[in-house]
Amino acid sequence: MSETVSRRYGALRPGRPDRGPRRRGAAATSLVAALAAALSAALLTPAPARAAATQPALVRTEAGWVRGETTAEGRQFRGIPYAQPPVGHLRWAEPRPVLPWQGVREAAEFGDRCVQTASWDPGYEEPSHTEDCLDLNVYTPPGSARRPVMVWLHGGGLTAGAGEDVVPDAFARRTGTVVVTVNYRLGAMGFLATPDLDDEARDGVSGNYGMLDQQAALRWVRTNIGRFGGDLRRVTVAGESAGGRSVCTQLASPTARGLFRAGIVQSGAYGDCAARTRQAAVDQGRTFLARLDCADVACLRGRPAEEILAAQAGLNWGPVVGGDFLPVQPAQAYAEGAAAGVPVLNGANQDEGRLFAFARFDGAGAPLTAERYPTVLRTDFGDRALERYPLSAHPSPTVAYATAQGDQRFACPALRLNRALAGRGPVYAYEFADRTSPPFASLRDLDTDFDFGATHVNEVQYLFRHFGLESPLNTEQRRLSRQMTDYWGSFIRDGVPRAAGQPTVPAGGGKVLTLRTAAEGGNALSTGVHGEHRCDLWDNP
Repeated sequence: MSETVSRRYGALRPGRPDRGPRRRGAAATSLVAALAAALSAALLTPAPARAAATQPALVRTEAGWVRGETTAEGRQFRGIPYAQPPVGHLRWAEPRPVLPWQGVREAAEFGDRCVQTASWDPGYEEPSHTEDCLDLNVYTPPGSARRPVMVWLHGGGLTAGAGEDVVPDAFARRTGTVVVTVNYRLGAMGFLATPDLDDEARDGVSGNYGMLDQQAALRWVRTNIGRFGGDLRRVTVAGESAGGRSVCTQLASPTARGLFRAGIVQSGAYGDCAARTRQAAVDQGRTFLARLDCADVACLRGRPAEEILAAQAGLNWGPVVGGDFLPVQPAQAYAEGAAAGVPVLNGANQDEGRLFAFARFDGAGAPLTAERYPTVLRTDFGDRALERYPLSAHPSPTVAYATAQGDQRFACPALRLNRALAGRGPVYAYEFADRTSPPFASLRDLDTDFDFGATHVNEVQYLFRHFGLESPLNTEQRRLSRQMTDYWGSFIRDGVPRAAGQPTVPAGGGKVLTLRTAAEGGNALSTGVHGEHRCDLWDNP
């Protein structure tokens, strides 16, 4: 966005002191004493601090003052930098602490999104080429009590998205929590690995810049959140899709220890949270260098973001195993007891695969036909899958394929993650199963009657204003939304998900909280989710 610099830095202005009403004394001596005290206080108290006494949305962070906004839901502070802009020599380097500023920084608008292409999501019609993007947003409910904190990591395949994708102001008010949403580097900017970057990295392994950004944001929270009414001892890190996958990774990272006391993984266990091997990441880095006709990173640092973005297309971006950040694969860390021993709320959606199957087939104008179905399923999933997903059991070939894809990619890895983490701390399992849910915002205006069901991302609108929009939930769905918010809020506050009048979720034991509207049977504990998703096939391919 072209207005980045003027919006972020041009709005700085010093705070103005709030002098308050003048007081009159009955005697000359008391008047003189009062004037002397007032003058002394004015001289010793910085102007922003005096303004903060009457402006609840004025807060002093470690780096300087920020001014947010007060709404009916509470206070919100948007676009606060938590690290220096990763530009110039800091492009492909660990995030550095943000430099202090003078005066008051306006925090009433979101910062810029990290470098990414345009997409079909609302508000993402244009690409972002802005590297000065390491910002976060803070939402606090009314009141002055010390609140538990949730730090939200956005989805987007580690190549797209931003902290602004969810607006959790109503969630913060209803749950009594402080919510922080975070931007982090994406795609090649966040996950490039090369031999010369390995030489620059402190632990000899490059490619984890986006993950290190997340940890820098968590350290910012630890240092500053008390000033916003948050309790630094009660921080939960949460995310959906790539954000949930990020939580999986942070659970296994030794350098994240002490930065959070609980985790929420929503549809994030795909691929068993595995990172790229160093060799695979470096090989991909060489391919990337060749696309830009560069021999080294010094050349890359001179290329504009537009060229970096174009060259990253079609490559696999994500964290890299090895080194201090992630010594071993997450699954190995869980098995060896090296992962963080914290409570985890983990789950997936019942029809995760329908979004992806629609995009591949119907959305591309080539619906999967009955004639092609056996060949496509065998090619992608093997002969045994065709036996377990007969076309006759599903309303269409695309939905049949989507069911297999969702089970293999999301549902069964989520259940495996529950078992893997069970020895490290309490694990609470859920499945979002409201098949009547409206398609999330990106899908609503599509000219299709495709039944998305409880597909990937659809649960997010039940917790937050997704893309800042109100979702068209009916009365039953709004009730489920409140129940889900209460479950999540209870977990953030106490480490145990509870909701009044609803089933209590046990830790472990194979029981899964199935989330449905009352009209569809209501919330219930199930022991049959593993069988419903045919995980005996996918756990033993």
